[in-house]
Amino acid sequence: MAEAVAPSCPLCHGNEVDDFVEVDEKRYWRCSACLLTFLDPDCRLAPEAEYAHYLSHENEINDPGYRAFLSRLATPLLEQLPAVSSGLDYGCGPGPALAHMLREAGHAVALYDPFFAKDETVLSATYDFVTCTEVVEHLFDPAGEFKRFDQLLRPGGWLGIMTGFQADDDTFAAWHYHKDPTHVVFYKRETLEFVAAGFGWQFECPTEDVALMRKPH
Repeated sequence: MAEAVAPSCPLCHGNEVDDFVEVDEKRYWRCSACLLTFLDPDCRLAPEAEYAHYLSHENEINDPGYRAFLSRLATPLLEQLPAVSSGLDYGCGPGPALAHMLREAGHAVALYDPFFAKDETVLSATYDFVTCTEVVEHLFDPAGEFKRFDQLLRPGGWLGIMTGFQADDDTFAAWHYHKDPTHVVFYKRETLEFVAAGFGWQFECPTEDVALMRKPH
């Protein structure tokens, strides 16, 4: 692949970006400030292809395996929420199973997804919690989206994120997570800690690939 000019980091907007690795004719960059790894913008799917890929997912609300997967976020989040809280499932997809699980626990949950639940009026409200399961790795503008999450949260509110944490740089090329063509940004735990610190959020990782962040009162 020919040499390219490094873009600025889409998360921290820094220019300390290095050529990280090339895999399957795709270039990945690494920000040395926030440790985000990201796909070169020229390698992203077109919106029509991205949408078609999402339609191929089989995430059914009542699928026991999928619910068990989502419980890795739902269980520790529910332990933190007061009774009858209100939340937003951001990037809910075509089968909003997590929202269904949280509603079963007695909480009110609105839905937003740029492809499958486009009602942007829900983005004008504020919430006790916002969930993003397998979402933040798809964001073209993570800086703008995390700012939006902060605006959506009430003081004391929780942001729950589930994404594959990027660990060993030496195994990135073989890592299954980047092989999904809609995954364009990859976070180390330290990257999410960097985000939380920037907003003054409390940060914890209750289980693998899950982060809970709390906006201060």
